[in-house]
Amino acid sequence: MQSLLAIDLPLGKALARVLLDCVSKEQAFCVLDQRLSPRRRDEDLALLGATSVLTSEGTQVIAGGREVENGTGLVMLTSGSSGTPKAAVHTWNALRASARITQATLRSVEPPVWYPCLPASHIGGLAVLLRALLSDASLVWGDADDVASGPTKGATHIAVVRTQLVRHNLSGYKTVLLGGARPPDGVPANVVTTWGMTETGSGIVYDGFALPEVQLSVLNGEVIVKTPTLFSAYRDAPRPSVTGPDATSDWFPTGDAGEINDGKLSIHGRIGFVINTGGEKLWPEDLETVLSTLDGITDVAVTGVEDPEWGQRVVALVVSNGQKLDDAITNIAAERIGPWAKPKEIRYVAAIPRTGNGKIRRSELTFLH
Repeated sequence: MQSLLAIDLPLGKALARVLLDCVSKEQAFCVLDQRLSPRRRDEDLALLGATSVLTSEGTQVIAGGREVENGTGLVMLTSGSSGTPKAAVHTWNALRASARITQATLRSVEPPVWYPCLPASHIGGLAVLLRALLSDASLVWGDADDVASGPTKGATHIAVVRTQLVRHNLSGYKTVLLGGARPPDGVPANVVTTWGMTETGSGIVYDGFALPEVQLSVLNGEVIVKTPTLFSAYRDAPRPSVTGPDATSDWFPTGDAGEINDGKLSIHGRIGFVINTGGEKLWPEDLETVLSTLDGITDVAVTGVEDPEWGQRVVALVVSNGQKLDDAITNIAAERIGPWAKPKEIRYVAAIPRTGNGKIRRSELTFLH
C-alpha cells in the first residue's frame, strides 16, 4: 500500500513540475479543482481519500486519509453529472496506455505541442499534461482563458469543451479535441469529436471510431468497452464488468446507450435519463441538440417529470436572450424528431447547471422546474 497525494495547485508550470515528480517516483496522486469552496474542497478530499495535500505553502498530512494499492497512479472523481461523484482509480499502466494510444493517433512527423486550458481535476485536462509527461509531446503555457492565442506561441493541439469552441476562434490549431457535452452540428474541419469518460482515462473514440487497442460493443442497448486505459476500481467499490463478445468478463458497462454501424459509434445518451413519454423514448441530448440551433437560445436542457397521463412529460429548460420561443420550440421538436418530443412545459431559467467540462448536471435539473 502507498500514500495518495492531493495536489492543490492551479493549472500551470508548478503543477506540471509536481506531476513530473509524481511520474518519476510513481507517487499516486489526485488533483483538486481550484474553483471549489472550502467546504466542497473538504468533501472532495474525503471522497478521494487523500493522505496528504500539497499547496503552494507546503504539504500537510490529512487525518483519516486512506492508502491506495501499489501501482496506483491516479484517483479522480467522476464528473458528477448523474449524481454524487465517484472516485475512480487508475494504475500507472493505464495512464501510460492512454498517453501512448492518443499520441500514436495524433502524432504526425512532429509530436504534438499542447496548449493546456482545461482544469486538471478533470480527465480531459489532466490527459493533456500526462501526454507530455508520459510521452514526447510538449506543452506551451499561456492564459487558459485566451485559448485562441496558443498557435502564436507554437501550440499545435488543444483540448476544449463545447463552450470554448463556440466562443473562440481555434482555426490556428492543427487539431482541436472536443469533449464533454455533445458537440454542435457542423464542427470545423480541424475539430475531432471525442467520446470517453473518467473511467476510460479520457477519450477513447475519435469522430465515432475507436482508438487503437480499444474495443467497443453494445449489449442490450448499452455501450460496453474493453481498453488498456480502463480504470481498475472505484475507491469504495469494484469495477463493474460484463461479458463481452469475446466471451471474456472484463468489459466495462459505460451507462451510455448507443449503437455501432459499420464500426462507427453513435451515443444516444445516459440510459438513466431517457424520457419515456406516451410510449415513446426520447433522449434529452437529441432534443437539446435540435433546440440549440434556434436563434435566441443560448443554453438549454431537457428533462422528464413524472406525469399521470404521459408517464413522463417533456420539460425544456431554456436560457434565452429575452425572447419567448414557445412556438418555435414545439414546432422544431415535432419537425426534427416527432410529435412526442414537443415539450409539455417550457421554463425560462437564468442558467443551466453544468460540470467543469460542460456536461449538464442532470440530477440538479429537477430543482429548476
